[in-house]
Amino acid sequence: MTGKDEQRRAARRRQVRRRRLTLVLVILLIAAGVTAVVLRGGHNASRTTSVVLKPKAPVTSASRHAAARKVRANELGVVPVLMHHQIRPDGGDYDLTVPQFRAELGRLDREGYVPVRAEDLVLRRLDVPAGKTPVVLTFDDSTKEQFSYLPDGTIKPDTAIGIMLAFAAKHPNFKPAGTFYVNREPFAGVREGPAMLRWLVAHGFEIGNHTKDHIPFNQLTPKEVQKEIVLGNHVITSAVPGARVVTLSLPLGVFPKPASLAYRGSWQGESYRLGGVMLVGANPAPSPFSTKFDPHAIPRIRTSPHNHVTDFGSTFWLDYLAKNPDERYVSDGDPNHVSFPRARAGELRSRFRARSLAY
Repeated sequence: MTGKDEQRRAARRRQVRRRRLTLVLVILLIAAGVTAVVLRGGHNASRTTSVVLKPKAPVTSASRHAAARKVRANELGVVPVLMHHQIRPDGGDYDLTVPQFRAELGRLDREGYVPVRAEDLVLRRLDVPAGKTPVVLTFDDSTKEQFSYLPDGTIKPDTAIGIMLAFAAKHPNFKPAGTFYVNREPFAGVREGPAMLRWLVAHGFEIGNHTKDHIPFNQLTPKEVQKEIVLGNHVITSAVPGARVVTLSLPLGVFPKPASLAYRGSWQGESYRLGGVMLVGANPAPSPFSTKFDPHAIPRIRTSPHNHVTDFGSTFWLDYLAKNPDERYVSDGDPNHVSFPRARAGELRSRFRARSLAY
């Protein structure tokens, strides 16, 4: 090895040591939150770049209160749970036309509502942006008007799913979500039915139990009620192995006797425990953090384009909440806390006091 080779190797060792030292200094400077001087190697070794790193302001109780007050957070307010059936050309008492459903989605988006699933309400996982209000979209009976395919395998655009996907494409902040309550032959019994249930789950929707045969519970014996619910769970789990069924929609809104069979029971050695039970009407649901919330009797609002007091449909209640914004649930954007005006502290269920933030 020549002297020049030794000099080159020594120079490389010095360069490596300088880079290591620079890296250590940069790490220390970043940790301190001050200006870091970064040395660049190669031909530009003498040049420097200044990076100003501002330390994050610590999150304090005062800052959380200020943030909640700024958006007028009220996580003890009511949550609309909208009940849909078919989307069809002529609409109906329980149905909407395609333009009416599009208009409903547009209004929800403009007025700061964020779609969630029924299980999110029941499990108290309402993780929506600050200042926004969750709205639960539910669809009963698993009809072909809710979800079906064209002959070329694409989703039919005038179904509930097709309309939501098209709306989301034009409104990036709108994330389709909701719960589909299915019966024995999902989506008109088409061959693709089980795969369609899997598609829904994979795209963030919930599949709920609507019993196997959709028979009102007051027409069944207690044993038959439990059979219907267990077999309703089978409709879901046979299509989506490992699925956890969290909620049930009562057929025609009728409770069994005893009412507890709607969420707890067994048939032929197979038991069920459901977290939530959906009713048919006719007002917004209490906050899941409220003393008024009963997960086994969650009221739903029939979707309707009409504003009639006797109707008590979705248009009536959305108008009401627009005129009375202090009554609706408004998120603080932090799922780890429950924020609300101090005047409403008496409505908080005691188990959530440790997470409460009253301002």
